[in-house]
Parts: sequence; structure tokens; C-alpha cells
Amino acid sequence: MMGSFLLTLLIVSVIVVVHEFGHFLLAKKNGIEVVEFSVGFGPTLFAFERGGTRYAFKAILFGGACQMTGENVMEEGGSGELSEGSFLTKSPWVRFSVIAAGPIFNFLLALVLAIVLIAVAGANPARVYTMESGSSAELAGIQAGDIITSVDGKKIVIGRDIELYVIANPLDGEPIEVTWERDGKEYSAMIDTAVSRYMIGINYYTNADASLIGVSEGYPAAEAGLQVGDLILRIEDTEIGSGDDINTYFNTHPMDGSGIEIEYSRNGERFVTEMVPTRYEGYSLGFEAFYWREPVSPVQVLRYSFTEVRYWIENTLTSLTMMLRGQLGLENVSGPVGVVSMVDTVVEESSEDGGLYVFLNLLNLTILLTANLGVINLLPIPAMDGGRLVFILIEAVIGKPVPRKAEGIIHAVGILLLFGLMIVVLFKDIFALF
Repeated sequence: MMGSFLLTLLIVSVIVVVHEFGHFLLAKKNGIEVVEFSVGFGPTLFAFERGGTRYAFKAILFGGACQMTGENVMEEGGSGELSEGSFLTKSPWVRFSVIAAGPIFNFLLALVLAIVLIAVAGANPARVYTMESGSSAELAGIQAGDIITSVDGKKIVIGRDIELYVIANPLDGEPIEVTWERDGKEYSAMIDTAVSRYMIGINYYTNADASLIGVSEGYPAAEAGLQVGDLILRIEDTEIGSGDDINTYFNTHPMDGSGIEIEYSRNGERFVTEMVPTRYEGYSLGFEAFYWREPVSPVQVLRYSFTEVRYWIENTLTSLTMMLRGQLGLENVSGPVGVVSMVDTVVEESSEDGGLYVFLNLLNLTILLTANLGVINLLPIPAMDGGRLVFILIEAVIGKPVPRKAEGIIHAVGILLLFGLMIVVLFKDIFALF
């Protein structure tokens, strides 16, 4: 856990320092005095001054700050003259650019990290990798390898777009329209999402080996001891060499509640188990195309990197919307302790696959966090960048600033409310550890 704690400090510090560096660059460019740019907080370990700015490295490596003259609206809001380099002497649009630069730099960081992630791990096109035998999707003609381009009118660019849409718009049994591409041709069909069939609860890539990429908790496969990463070798008397072979077997031998013998290997050791399929009643698209990754050209790396950032921004906005609707609760909000727990989970679950997978999964988590910080900071909440931007926009519209004292009080109340929320989330995350 200590290693995960240190990794979290590093990740959060990079994200926050990049955010503050955005403010810093635009402030310097526009002649605003930056009193101090610091990395970390607490006692100063060492510092130096250059160009009128003090650069400080502090004892607790967690975040950073960019302190500008006049940034605090209460600081120079009296009757005295403002200094030439004060934040408050600049035009509304200059101040707007300085404040907006922080979140924008978070998005730029997400883009750079996404380029690295996709260049190494591949892009995430919405390519179908698992078909449910006998499903409405299969009967409609969807096949493994097809690219999903639209679900219920929602444009799909990457596989996780499908998952995000279904999370925000849960399937309820009503037919939905699905559009897909195959060999340059487009197809469309209405898919019945109501499901009633036997299942054992395994997921795998059809166009890859027969390793399991998912084992559903509470289903026969999990109860029989199968785990993610297990390689299926045989089902009954049929030898299995790929995910396609698993699909073919269940297409030609539909599950009817009878016991099924499966042989599999784990870490070079073979096991044989028998399980009885259970009947599932619910809703499903009938296919999976969420997480498949494949190598792409350099041009596509850049294209998919922008899509990756767009996805995480949309993911954050969707989550916020669901919270406002009451579809998500406080248990879905994480603070610093929750982030440490997330990092620990990522490291623990990826370590068996090697250091590269740990790195890539931490990279993906960092993209999520920096995009999330960018979005949250742009929300029109007092004390946040978005709240300050609102006051600047009001000033630009009415031709004069909102009284500094009134704005300062509103931001102060916002800070108190945010601290209160942080304390609640902190205790929630701590109790979740036990």
C-alpha cells in the first residue's frame, strides 16, 4: 500500500502541477506578476528567484500552486491603487484566458498521455469480439469483427462509447437500433434486448486465443473456480484453440441446463471442472465490443487520442448528470484515499501481467483523473476556476466587475462547502477500506 500511496502522490502532483503551469504560462505571457510557483506544499525545501518569481520545492510532494498578484479578489479590492502587474488590472478576456488555461492544460496532458497509451497498447475501435449464441444481435447478422458505429442513434467511435451509453441509458427490454460496418459496407437492424437463456458467465475475445477476459461473479464458471486469464482447452469432447472455437461450440451445442465439462489451464497446470448453466433473465445487447484494442497507424494514433480525451470528458459529464438525477450516490465519489485505493487495485491486478501492463493501466487512470480535474474545474462552482470564469463573463457583459467583496465572500463560502464535501468523502473512503 505504501508503494501505491507514493504512486498516487506522484500522479496527483503531476496533474496539479500541470494545471498550475497552465495558469503560470498565461499569466507570464500577459504581464501578470507571479509571486510564487511551487511544487508541493508545507515547509520549503529549497527555492530560487528568477524573473520576479520565486520557484519553490516543498516538503510534501502533493500538488502545487501558482500565486499571482491580485489573484485573491479580496487582496487588492480596497481603495488603494492596484499594481501594474496585478491580475485585477488586466482585461476580462486576459483574466479569462489565465483562469481557463489550468483546465485546458489538464486536457492537453490527457492528450499527450493518450498518445503514449494508444501508440503502445493500440486503439479501442468498437470491434465486436464476443457474440452471445442465439441472441437477437446474432440473428440480425452481427458477427465477430464487425465495427459498431451507432447504438440507438448514439454515434459510436470507440468501444467504451457503447458501455457509457448503456450505463447512462440502461437497457429495459425495448428494441434498439444498432448500426455496424463490415468490409466497408454499413448494416442496420433493430435488436431485441430482452434476454432469456442459459449462461455459464464467461467472456473472451472471439478473434484471439481462448483466454478468459471476464468471469461473471455469481455464475457457474466463477463458482467452479475459473478466473480471468484461464485458457480454455476443451469443452466436453471438443478441443478448443481460440475464442472462435468457443463460439462455434456453443452455437452448435446450445446450453439447455445440462452439465458441461470444461478443461482449462492456469500457469501451465491443467484443471477439469463441471458446471451446470444457469438461466439468465434480463437485458443484453447480445454482443461485446467494449475493450478490444488493436495497433493503428501514426495518423490514427493521433485521431484516437483526441477521441480518448473526448471519451473521458463525456464520461465525467455523464457521471455528474447521473448524480444530479439520483442515479449515482456519494458512494461513487472518491477523494485522495479513494484514489490511493484505485491505484493499489490497478497495480495489484496488473502486476501478474508484467510491468508494462502496470504502466499502461496507471497511464489510463492518470488520463481519467486529469480529464476529470479539467471538467470539475470548469464547472460554475464558487472557488473553482469555473466559478471565477462566471464572474469574469458577467463583468464582460455588464461592463464592470461584480463588487470584489461580494465575489470574495461567495468564493469563501464555496471553499467552505468544498472542504465540507472533501471531509465527508474522506471518511467515506476510509470506512470503505474496512
